[in-house]
Amino acid sequence: MELTSGLLLAIMVLAAISSIQFYKGRKLNLQLMEFYLRSIEEVVKPEDKDYVWLGGYIGFRANYKINRDNIRKFEYTLTLLPRHSILYFPISLVTSRHDKLYIVVRPFAQIKREAHLIQKGYYRLKPGIENEPLLQKEEVEIAGKKYEALFEKRRDMENLKALLENLPNPKDIKHIALTPKTNVFYVQMKPDPDTIKETVEKIVRFANEKLKESPFSS
Repeated sequence: MELTSGLLLAIMVLAAISSIQFYKGRKLNLQLMEFYLRSIEEVVKPEDKDYVWLGGYIGFRANYKINRDNIRKFEYTLTLLPRHSILYFPISLVTSRHDKLYIVVRPFAQIKREAHLIQKGYYRLKPGIENEPLLQKEEVEIAGKKYEALFEKRRDMENLKALLENLPNPKDIKHIALTPKTNVFYVQMKPDPDTIKETVEKIVRFANEKLKESPFSS
């Protein structure tokens, strides 16, 4: 196949743009990773920590041993959009939509009942909730966003709802849950550099204060 001068020029321009995007996107993702890591560590103050690189420049997984107050472990996974890839980045805006932070808090207190708040329309495929047929269902509105509430007792859902309403950007929370089977307090969210520290502070405070109270642990 013979390359015309126009096609050759287009290939060269695309290669140049791809190279620029790679370095700019890689730098931004590395800066975001460093910022989120530092911000979260400043809040949780782990006594021991372990990191797993997810490959490329898309994020990492952190495992913190806390062993303080009501938190035994604090774990999170950060996945970032592939800003370094000019070809895949536009696709990821459709498939992934935004950066994601998955937080798992493992408290000392035993969580006795299940409760979920799930932002309506967020999941393309509804997450599997083992005890869903046994849970009460209700739609609630928080900061202008509708959430599907699933719960055993209303007071658990109301406490989760109060937590969301007290966050700087409640709409960034996509799924928050208490799961007694694994004894986990779970938060899936869209992270925001401007509010990440305050958000994590309030999640930690909820685990240390509310999860020790009898409505959750008895």
